[in-house]
Amino acid sequence: MAEGFWKKLKKPIMVAAPMSGVTDDAFRQMFLKYGKPSVFWTEFVSAEGLFSRGKPYYMELLKFNKKERPIVAQLFGGTAEQFEKAAALVAELGFDGIDINMGCPDTNIEKKGGGAALIKNPALAKEIIRAAKKGAGKIPVSVKTRIGYNKNEISKWIPAILEENISALTVHFRTKKEAYTGQAHWELAKEIVKLRDKIAPETLIIGNGDVKTLAEAKKLIKETGVDGIMIGRAIVGDPWFFADYSPTLSERLNAIAEHAKIFEKNCPSKHFESMKKHFHAYAKNFEGARELRENLMKVKNAKETKKVIQNFMVGYKYER
Repeated sequence: MAEGFWKKLKKPIMVAAPMSGVTDDAFRQMFLKYGKPSVFWTEFVSAEGLFSRGKPYYMELLKFNKKERPIVAQLFGGTAEQFEKAAALVAELGFDGIDINMGCPDTNIEKKGGGAALIKNPALAKEIIRAAKKGAGKIPVSVKTRIGYNKNEISKWIPAILEENISALTVHFRTKKEAYTGQAHWELAKEIVKLRDKIAPETLIIGNGDVKTLAEAKKLIKETGVDGIMIGRAIVGDPWFFADYSPTLSERLNAIAEHAKIFEKNCPSKHFESMKKHFHAYAKNFEGARELRENLMKVKNAKETKKVIQNFMVGYKYER
């Protein structure tokens, strides 16, 4: 097992989840400035796409700043051959680790045999892990998955993965069928930790699902015995999350304009419209937030974003 950076991390381990269309270079830069997690993840990237006509786009998704270390590149796909080649490329790019997505519920990903589809094919999943390890060389390989496809399949699925002696296993405590609905089944965490202790004691277990605060994350680690927590939706619009800091309204508003500026500079191939999801996340839970969101939905670039923010701040102060 290539342990790499994983064994050097201080516990509790807090990591930022890989989210398609969200955790890009600009997003990570905001966290680098306001509150760095234990580990950064890239957006998930197609192993096949790295060797297609779309390679320039996927390579941009794999851009990273050395200050972000340790940073893990997450790959998805459905063939071992793709993973071996992609893992070798990721290692060459200087990443600290490679993560295999075996939990994404997206239908298009499944059609290609990747994501949660691998839960139904443990033999292929194991083959892919071995191929990724071969391509990765000295950098560690980890896996992110779910508790099952249509139902809880922990007793069968998790051991199959652990038997491959990966460096870390992140488990989203929902099935593929549940996607992101209902409540995450954190009551199953202890069972997974026991399986780890029995099968692969050196593998770190990271829990994922519905964690909304840093305090809640720390509490779950104590209660379940997992080594760390991966946080997804709760960190969108909150680059202060890992610093456990509550920003003032002024700091929050300035961050919106700052994020837009960095996005425009660092993510040239992405349409500015993809910033709108971040605007929604930042602009909430304060008086006038709805009006601000409506105005931000109309902007076309960072310059217009800054103007909308400045106008809102002037009006906000004037009204008070």
